[in-house]
Amino acid sequence: MSASPQSWFTQRVIVGVGDMAVSNTIQAVLSTYALGSCIGVAAYDSVLKVGGILHVMLPDSSISPAKASAQPAMFADTGLKQFFKSLFVFGAKPARLQLFVAGGAKVFGGADMFRIGARNTEATLEFLSRHGLSIAFSDVGGSHNRTLHLALASGRLTLKTPHAENEVDLVEEPLEAGVPA
Repeated sequence: MSASPQSWFTQRVIVGVGDMAVSNTIQAVLSTYALGSCIGVAAYDSVLKVGGILHVMLPDSSISPAKASAQPAMFADTGLKQFFKSLFVFGAKPARLQLFVAGGAKVFGGADMFRIGARNTEATLEFLSRHGLSIAFSDVGGSHNRTLHLALASGRLTLKTPHAENEVDLVEEPLEAGVPA
């Protein structure tokens, strides 16, 4: 069997601060860079090869409803809602989603009176818990930034920090018939 020309090229999709991307294009690699106090949420449905990355900047949209309306992914409360709705439009199922949460660091030394990283983490984890979405893997807190790359063909997520590079498999192992979850 020969490879089609379309499979020869990887399509890199960059997710900026306060933005998101969701796709079912298996040639796509979704990437977000420099998650400091921001939170990155990666989600993957291995049956449909649908995935996405959300790069949340702030925990609560009530500080700027106009900004939240124009750019909902900027805030945890509005961004997470939009992110999961977009995944579901592509047919992803909540029970099949493997989630990875990263970021929420304290990036500046000294007093952290706004606690943005901690508040972003708390808002994200609370939203996921409230909606019955469980996290398969996470790397939050600390004082270093993180970069995420999600390959939709394989479900492999690469986590890069200043100290290491790790790969995480977001492919859920299928259950055998008759085996309870």
